[in-house]
Amino acid sequence: MRLSLLVLPLALAATAALAHGPTPQKVSQSITIKASPDAVWKVAGDFAGIGQWHPAIGKAEGSGSKDGGTRTLTFKNGGKLEESLDEYKPEGRTYSYRMGEPNLTALPVSSYSATFTVSPEGDGSKVEWMGRFYRGDTGNEPPENLSDEAGKAAMNTYFSEGLKGLKAAVEGGKGK
Repeated sequence: MRLSLLVLPLALAATAALAHGPTPQKVSQSITIKASPDAVWKVAGDFAGIGQWHPAIGKAEGSGSKDGGTRTLTFKNGGKLEESLDEYKPEGRTYSYRMGEPNLTALPVSSYSATFTVSPEGDGSKVEWMGRFYRGDTGNEPPENLSDEAGKAAMNTYFSEGLKGLKAAVEGGKGK
């Protein structure tokens, strides 16, 4: 009897360990831009202005750059995402936002929140983009295209390509 009382909790713990759901993932990208933080913020600080410098975005529309503001992103791949500002701090050249309903065509993640920051770096600026998210399929056995790895790869590419587009827009004085 005692042995069965010991075995049952161990069996339940092992089952729970095998059947755990998704864990939060994190990606962070940064780039140095040869321009003042104010010049970079002038381009990147408009929450709905991302369509002017991010190469993956075909169109961006928004309701403003203030807490509670929203933007709708239409990706060139056909996906569409709604995002909303949680915190907008122009004096600190930073904002935090989150995704509304997921669209796995746009990005293979089920939810995300991100923070975008412009800060001084030597004679120029450093732009950091950090995000936390869950994979596209939150079940226990996601298909490869909706796994943690697929989510990380997609978010890293999205941030990296966006930062390169911002750098080109600011340093070259042109959009994407």
